[in-house]
Amino acid sequence: MHATTILSVRRGGLVAIGGDGQVSLGQTIVKGDARKVRRLAGGRVIAGFAGATADAFTLIERLEGKLEQHPSNLTRAAVELAKDWRTDRYLRRLEAMMIVADEQTTLTLTGAGDVIEPARGIAAIGSGGDFARAAAIALHEETDLDAEAIVRRAMAIAASICVYTNDSLIIEKLGR
Repeated sequence: MHATTILSVRRGGLVAIGGDGQVSLGQTIVKGDARKVRRLAGGRVIAGFAGATADAFTLIERLEGKLEQHPSNLTRAAVELAKDWRTDRYLRRLEAMMIVADEQTTLTLTGAGDVIEPARGIAAIGSGGDFARAAAIALHEETDLDAEAIVRRAMAIAASICVYTNDSLIIEKLGR
């Protein structure tokens, strides 16, 4: 996925998901302050998306429906969405990825049917995802920064390396 970076870090009872604001069409930046991280399920779940915006919004709407069916079980809702995404002829064509989190669980969802709980509580997607994840792992292991501070610093590092990532961040957090 090109054109964005989403990073999730879990530490000390807090989960933070941050996304940059850059929207690119080919090699042109068309917007710098898009909101790619949103609260769902009455604020109990955070979702960050990378990929085609309309596709991501379709998936977010579907996830919200699954969360209504399984209100206290993010994993079950995510698995049900992944099943639909993988088997439904229309959904199968959607080009997006998502990171979703509640107070207990963080998951990465893909169109290949993946529902992955990340190691170390750190997940990243998008064109700058590998840079952000590497920086977050180092900051998590080498500092006492909280989850939000790690997201801010790691996303700044990613933005300094990846041309599809900027430093206009939206960060949402859950927990104490």
